Amino acid sequence: MLVLTRRIGESVLIGDDVEVTILDIKGDAIRIGIQAPRETRIQRSEIVEAVAASNAEAAHAGDDAEAALRAAFTARAAD
Repeated sequence: MLVLTRRIGESVLIGDDVEVTILDIKGDAIRIGIQAPRETRIQRSEIVEAVAASNAEAAHAGDDAEAALRAAFTARAAD
């Protein structure tokens, strides 16, 4: 990992087409601006990790969830 010190208004270039600029610093929060081509995906890592964990949890639904779905479909088919 490369660690840099930047001040407000200073930038870091990543490759030829991504620029990260320090916009503001308030307490322990830093506002950054990212200028990149539209096709470049920019995501917050904590959101990506939370979605992945949620998806993994949903994929491992227990036998109770399956039984509840079967009961719901069976009841609906009887109506």
